[in-house]
Amino acid sequence: MYAWIWRNLPGSRPVRAALALVLVLAAGIVLWYLVFPWLEPKVQFDHGVVDGTTPAPKG
Repeated sequence: MYAWIWRNLPGSRPVRAALALVLVLAAGIVLWYLVFPWLEPKVQFDHGVVDGTTPAPKG
């Protein structure tokens, strides 16, 4: 997949490297500001039990 992207980027090697860096940065920004904030309330990794005890049953 990466070879396909590299072959299809226009320009010489330095231009391709700069474009590849821009693509990686753009993907990171989209993940950081759009995908991760949308996903965080659905996953909730920080609501686990830390001390090893189980909560008392309700009722």
